[in-house]
Order: sequence, then structure tokens, then C-alpha cells
Amino acid sequence: MAELKTPIVKKEEPASKTTASVTNAAQETSSRIAVHPLYTPADLAASNWDYDRDVGYPGEFPYTRGVQATMYRGRLWTMRQYAGMGDAEESNKRYKYLLANGTTGLSVAFDLPTQIGLDSDSPLALGEVGKVGVAIDSIEDMQRLFDGIDLTAISTSMTINATASILLALYVAVARRQGRDIRKLSGTVQNDVLKEYIARGTYIYPPQQAMRIITDLFAWTNENVPDWNTISISGYHMREAGSTAVQEVAFTLGDGIAYVEAAIRAGLNVDKFAPRLSFFFNAHSNFLEEVAKFRAARRMWAKIMRDRFKAKNPKSWMLRFHTQTAGSTLTAQQPENNIVRTAIQAMAAVLGGTQSLHTNSFDEALALPTESSARIALRTQQIIAFESGAPQTVDPLAGSYYIESLTNEIEKRAADYLDKIEAMGGMLKAIERGYVQQEIQNAAYEYQQAVDREQAIVVGVNRFQIEDEQAVPIQRIDPALEPRQVERLRAFRAKRNVESWRAALRTVEDAARSAENLMPRILGAVKANATVGEISDAMRKVYGEYKEAVVI
Repeated sequence: MAELKTPIVKKEEPASKTTASVTNAAQETSSRIAVHPLYTPADLAASNWDYDRDVGYPGEFPYTRGVQATMYRGRLWTMRQYAGMGDAEESNKRYKYLLANGTTGLSVAFDLPTQIGLDSDSPLALGEVGKVGVAIDSIEDMQRLFDGIDLTAISTSMTINATASILLALYVAVARRQGRDIRKLSGTVQNDVLKEYIARGTYIYPPQQAMRIITDLFAWTNENVPDWNTISISGYHMREAGSTAVQEVAFTLGDGIAYVEAAIRAGLNVDKFAPRLSFFFNAHSNFLEEVAKFRAARRMWAKIMRDRFKAKNPKSWMLRFHTQTAGSTLTAQQPENNIVRTAIQAMAAVLGGTQSLHTNSFDEALALPTESSARIALRTQQIIAFESGAPQTVDPLAGSYYIESLTNEIEKRAADYLDKIEAMGGMLKAIERGYVQQEIQNAAYEYQQAVDREQAIVVGVNRFQIEDEQAVPIQRIDPALEPRQVERLRAFRAKRNVESWRAALRTVEDAARSAENLMPRILGAVKANATVGEISDAMRKVYGEYKEAVVI
């Protein structure tokens, strides 16, 4: 793309030291895109910008302005507050509290043992049970988690990846115990294991085997739970690890391409599974860059699906996404400032056209959120929805010379990354080589250097500090929870039918060795009272475990 041309503007008078340094720091976005003092039609002309081709109308290709024609005038985004702590009873209380306060969707956080397929009594789980999410070992735990909640009346998102197939099976089994029609279940299972190899680390199996489990879930869910989003392709964690906004778009869409290719190789019709793909993005504080990022991602995905994969169904072209405000921007210093950060980030997500949103609580740099801080986070969304006026018109920033120029530049730079990944043989090869991980590490290092040099200002951290800070109340997990969960698990095992349990686990192992779809066998195992760890172990016997490549 040609270099942006900017007219001459009057030179500003020198400001105070503080103001001047802030101005200097703000002359480029977080993705190192130069920001000019003023944008005019000449900036768009330089890129051969065309309204009909590049922007168009909401609800129409290339969906730059949103996937719905009426957007929030038709329906507000889902206010989906991420929560889970301790055991199932404690998390159930928090869900009911959030529902009573106006949340419109549930989002489940699981503890680390559950995420990596370990039961709560595993020696490797010691000290981690219920700490960063809810501990789920069995079908009884899942029943307690959703006690008193009609699973067909609420949309549920589950942030789970390596064990996604098992947790979805538990959810479906509980719905059946409630007497619900599982075809009426709606929600999302994150199920994005590629970003685990890149940025997060809660993987179990090697990539090829993990991809097979994912495509099995695609196929089974398409036939049995048609309104369920089978994957949430996640850039959020890459951004939390230090990626730029451009890298977040590029690597997320790169993962999406890999999943589509895997599903097609598995014999699935693109227009059968693609409409249920969803995405998960981060919202950072560089407000206008974030808005442009969401618009660029939508436009790029529409072109990828229509032109590269030849999808015919317009729903296959639509990038539908959930957004979470940026946990990595939350500061332990002056934590009340995080309320402002979250509000800015949430507004960026709304003006960028998100389908659902989680707003972080201000105390999350210190601990899991309290009920009070979780309520403030939810109220932030509600104030944007009902007081700000932002939802009254679709994509209100469209046509801004800066927004459109920035959208174009993010798309160009992200496309350059995708070309490099393609030349390496695709996303799996790029991950195996450590290319993606290294790019993110470099970006994180550069940002930290900028903070250390005060070129990037973090209010309350490297500028505008205060000496005497008041402590805020924090959420504490009862240390008695872990032994209680372990005892409950052992009691659960003691009362099950050993013969049917063993037979069910054997069928999981047999299916893993064959080309048979794993999901019916996993469902059979959870109904036979096999635990998350036991089902994971049955597949570990066949697939082994992934060993991380060292990136230097």
C-alpha cells in the first residue's frame, strides 16, 4: 500500500514535560503503526479505498460494518461474565448472582487440573484445585454446577480446550438428566488447542491428535447440537502473552484457516460446519486501533472463507466473535483505575461490533473477583448498553478517515503475516518451528522495554504513582475446598459400577486407535461415571503427550 499522505499542519507549541512525553508516546499504535496528526480523504485515496468494496453495508459481504444488518438495534450483545471458583456449589452461587443482576449468558472458568485432564486427587493437581476456576471431575460435579439452571434457557460458554470434548459431553449428559432436548442447547466450547501451543500451555496431546479430537467434535455437534458453537478461535491469549493487535488478527485467522483445512480433510462440508465457527478477541486500551482491528478481522475472514475455501453460504463468511477486556492491562497499583480501563476497552468492543462481551473486574490483578467488583464490571456493560447511545446506530465510526486508514493498514500487515505462515507450510508448521511464539515474545519484550523507558505510559505504574495505597478487599478460596473435593471424588468412584466403567473407558481407547468418532464414546464414558482424568488418560495411552518446543 502506498505511504499515507498527510497535509501540512501547524506546528504545535512545546507543551509541559509531562504532556510532551505523553504526546510523543502516542504517535504510533500498539502495533507500531505510525499515527499522523490529521487524516483527510487523501489518506484513503492513497490506498485506492472504495466504499462498496472495502466497507459496504452491515450484514453484507465483506461484513466490515458488522455481521447483522440491524446490529444492536435488533439485539444487544450477550453480556457474558466469565466466572468460576472453588467447587461447583460456589460457582453455582456466583452464576445465580450474576443472572439475578442482569447477565444474559454464562461463561465457565475451569481450574487448571480440569483444563489439562487431571482429577482433583492427582498428585500433580495438589495446590491447584479450584484456584483459578471451578474443579470439575465428574458428571455429579457438572450437575451441581448448573443446579437450578435450565440449560436450554441460557447460553453457556466454556473456556476449555484440551478436554473440551469431555466437558461438552458432561454438559450434554447433565442436560439429558434435566430432561432437556439437547438440540435446543446453545453456547460455545472454546476448543482452540492451537493457541495453547502458542501462548497458554494447557495442552495435552500432540497437535495432529488434538486436531482429530476437535474435528470429531465438529462432526458430532453439527448433527446433535446444531446451535452449539463448536470452537472459539482465540486471539485473546496471544494478546495476553504480548502480541500486537496486528499479530492477534493474523495468528487468530491463521489458526482458523488450520481448523477449516483439518475439517475439510476429515471429510466435512465447509458450509455445514463453518457457520458454527466463532472467534474470541481481546480488547485493549488503544481505543481506535481496537475498533479498526475488529473491522479488519471481519473483512479478512469473509474473503478467506469465500475466496479461498469457496464457501457458498453467507453465514460461513461471517466472523462472529466474543470479546473480553484485557486482563494484562489491569494493574495492582491503584486498582480502581482498572474500572476506567475496562470501560474504554468495552466501548471499543461494542463500537467494533462484538456479539458477546466479558468485562474484567477491577481487582483481578490481585485475585479472583469479589461479588461487588463483578457487579461493577457487569454494570459497565449495562451503562454502555442503556446510557451511552452507542448501540443506537450500526458501526458509527465508519467513514472516519483515520478508522478506515487504520483498518486497511491492519489488514495489510496481518495479510503479510499470513503469507509468511503459508510459505512455511501453514500454521501447524509455523507453530512447530516456534515462529509464532517468537514473534509474540519479541513484541512483548519491545513493549516492556517501552514501559521501562517511559515511552509507553501505564498510569499508576511508571507515571502518576502514589505512595500510600489503600488495600481493597479480595476474594479468597477456602483452603478446606481441595480436601473436600478430593473426598467427594473418591466417594463418587466408590459407588459406580466398575464393570461398565471399565468397558466404557476401553471403548474410548479403541475409538482413539481407529477412525471412529470419539464423541459418542466419550459420552458413554461420562454416563458410566468415568472422570475427566480417566477419560483423558484413556486417550493419553494412544496419543501420548505433547512436549513443548524450546524457543530461544
